[in-house]
Amino acid sequence: MIKMEPRQESSPWMPYVSPLLAGVLTLVTGAILFAALGQDPLFALKTVLITPISDAYGVGELFVKAGPILLCALGLSVAYRANVWNIGAEGQLLMGGLAGSALAVQFTDSEGLWLLPAVLLCGMVAGMLWAALAALLKTRFNTNEILTTIMLNYIAFNLLQYCVHGPLKDPHGFNFPESAMFADAARLPLLMEDARVHLGIILALAAAAAVWVLLGKSFLGYQIQVLGRDSRAAKMAGFKEKRLVWLVLLLSGGLAGLAGVGEVAGPIGQLVPQISPGYGYAAIIVAFLGRLHPVGVTLASILMALLFMGGEMVQIELNLPLALVGMFQGMLLFYLLACDVLILYRIRWVSPPATQTL
Repeated sequence: MIKMEPRQESSPWMPYVSPLLAGVLTLVTGAILFAALGQDPLFALKTVLITPISDAYGVGELFVKAGPILLCALGLSVAYRANVWNIGAEGQLLMGGLAGSALAVQFTDSEGLWLLPAVLLCGMVAGMLWAALAALLKTRFNTNEILTTIMLNYIAFNLLQYCVHGPLKDPHGFNFPESAMFADAARLPLLMEDARVHLGIILALAAAAAVWVLLGKSFLGYQIQVLGRDSRAAKMAGFKEKRLVWLVLLLSGGLAGLAGVGEVAGPIGQLVPQISPGYGYAAIIVAFLGRLHPVGVTLASILMALLFMGGEMVQIELNLPLALVGMFQGMLLFYLLACDVLILYRIRWVSPPATQTL
């Protein structure tokens, strides 16, 4: 029989090698799968990982997709450091995009410099308020935040669908489910000509730096990490647990809301039924792949953005389903968790006890 025993000692480098090993195992498994589907494995992997960024436009698209993933993952990493399991980044992202759009469509003819900051702030506040629902339920009624945040995702999605098909639908849009186009004053400025990369990636990198300072250089970040490692020790030290839960959830929701409003004010330019292909869910994998550290999360966000682009390219070039993106994400998380288990535990084969005969 198999028995898992905790390791007495483990290498301090293994937690950082584990994501690399998980990535290699994912590539090997992906190559086997492509071969089983009748595709050249090397060409298929090249289509996924290299072809999408083979020109300047592709590199720009990589940063377009990495920005919202990075913002969501940064917020989740802070929450997870505090042992608060927010699974609702997708819903908070959608609410940020919805609220920002609701403000932007009221000023389609405006040229005021105040409009873009107001739209971004509105999206952030909406994400924070959506996360505040989970914070209230957890701190007041001791409700499991995993359940509440994931259920709020579906509520947010259906609320967005209602608004884009109803109150926010463009009356001059030929009955398409989309809002009016935003004014230029409500759009994030582009960083490159002939590309869609915009100011959102700069905001995401600034958020990464801010989170690094918060977690590594501030007393508040120290409290967050102590709470995550031992809530009883945090309580004995006088740290206010409920206040910290509120803080990490509001921060997580605010960053996800900024990601959502950045999508509608950036590459899309209007509210549409699908403003996210699942960035909020992918950010959960990114947070763990990046070891909850801002630098690791940034690198993992770029990798995840590349997988999104690679899935689209595989669909176009190889006529394979877009669901391959989800499969690669799932394999990456599975191998990461498996490697982490083997870092902490040793597998032993134990002979079953001999049965005694009378």
